[in-house]
Amino acid sequence: MAYKMNWKNFAILLSCAALFGSCKDGKLFGKKKAKSDVTGWNYNDKNQGGYQVALEKEQPSGPGLVFVQGGTFTMGATEEDVMSDWNNIPRRVTVNSFYIDKTEVANVHYREYLYWINTVFDGDEYQAVRNGALPDTLVWRSELAYNEPMVEYYFRHPAYNNYPVVGVTWKQANDFCLWRTDRVNELALIQKGFINDKSIKNVSGIGQENFNTKSYLLGEFQATPGKGARSKNNPLKNPNGTPRTNVTFEDGILLPNYRLPTEAEWEYAALGYVNQNPMPTKNDKKRGEELVTNKQVYSWSQNVNGLRDTRRGSWQGTFLANFKRGAGDNMGVAGGLNDNAVYTAPVNSFYPNGFGLYNMSGNVSEWVADVYRPLSSTDENDVASYRGNHFQTIDMTTGKPERDSLGRIKYRYVTDEEAKKRRNYQKGDVINYLDGDSLLAGVSYGYGKTTLISDHSRVIKGGSWDDRAYWLSPGTRRFLEEEQSASTVGFRCAMDRVGSAAGNGRKSGIEYKQRKQNNRKK
Repeated sequence: MAYKMNWKNFAILLSCAALFGSCKDGKLFGKKKAKSDVTGWNYNDKNQGGYQVALEKEQPSGPGLVFVQGGTFTMGATEEDVMSDWNNIPRRVTVNSFYIDKTEVANVHYREYLYWINTVFDGDEYQAVRNGALPDTLVWRSELAYNEPMVEYYFRHPAYNNYPVVGVTWKQANDFCLWRTDRVNELALIQKGFINDKSIKNVSGIGQENFNTKSYLLGEFQATPGKGARSKNNPLKNPNGTPRTNVTFEDGILLPNYRLPTEAEWEYAALGYVNQNPMPTKNDKKRGEELVTNKQVYSWSQNVNGLRDTRRGSWQGTFLANFKRGAGDNMGVAGGLNDNAVYTAPVNSFYPNGFGLYNMSGNVSEWVADVYRPLSSTDENDVASYRGNHFQTIDMTTGKPERDSLGRIKYRYVTDEEAKKRRNYQKGDVINYLDGDSLLAGVSYGYGKTTLISDHSRVIKGGSWDDRAYWLSPGTRRFLEEEQSASTVGFRCAMDRVGSAAGNGRKSGIEYKQRKQNNRKK
């Protein structure tokens, strides 16, 4: 019996050896290496050219962001235009999926940004850079109000750490987004061992030599590799099969840029319609239905009256946003305050909307990316609507990309000569496209003479602590010059979604199971 068992064990060992032997030439337990569907050559095979292809992977959510599944909605006013602006005429548009901050950017976040700038750019030659990033605390001043305590304490005192930053211009908000992109991607490379972790301790006074995502990808920023990059377990390989120390965007490690949301994205996210549509199950056996409430007034509501309550009605009558109820009433009566905030409130206060976003109505109005035009609804595309494009390209004057004094890659604007033979656009600056200037030479808005609207006017959305309820509707819109700021205006960041628009774990398109077709016999 024992003799027979030994022969049996020996047979098993022989079969295992044969199985492991099949690992040669790209096979592993019967699975072959990925190969090209168009050439048949293996991917990631040093013996067949070494073309490296990362495994398909989902986009992770960046710090502070919430995934917003895109869709179609009615953008614009959903109640009577009592201001007679005629600048938010309802229209159907489609928004691609994207990410947006769960809350407004707070004082503590912006102070973190200033700390980094003051540390990295501490030389006298960078004094203008440091000063240019400071928020304008004087926005709290008023000729007939005692607001000096807010001027002195609001931005710096720890009691206001979690309150929304204000006094920030559109340009400053945009720069914050650029900085945030680089810090998030730099940390991702450090955590995965592709950049030496000691570089974090040596940022004081490095100025131009700070990490910038685009500079890194173009090879203009030389990072000191970390342990992970030098390890034989490094999953990134050169064509010859040796570990690769530099990361490319194709590897799926770096995130897309943080940026300001477009007006369409912001308004869509504010409405939070996702709660009103049955979502598909994870196995996609049940698809969602196209149910859209086009008359929703506020970001927190689930019906046309703006009411939201539990089964027992315990929330009825309470404030769901920070706003001004009426003349002279910014927070109610002592002992029974209605919103507990005379000015701003913490960024995570009040009830979140359908996407889990806080203060999309009230607290502070928010900068969005778009240049303001009263009739944007009649001009812009019905998919990914946005006005403000002034196309750029990398400046190759010296024959290669170069960095500016802040460590960022230099760009230049696309010229009309370069664009004139294209079919999809013929000018580099298309901010005024279909708005007069591109059709009639010399036509302009006459800023400061006949209007306050210019190519530097940016849209603000959402209403603030000092606004009546009308301005809290996501469809309302106003504008402010991008160099200006206010005590009622803050911002939040957004990020592009790459890959499936349905979200992680769900493929784009609809896949149907393949069924064998019975061939009819003639």
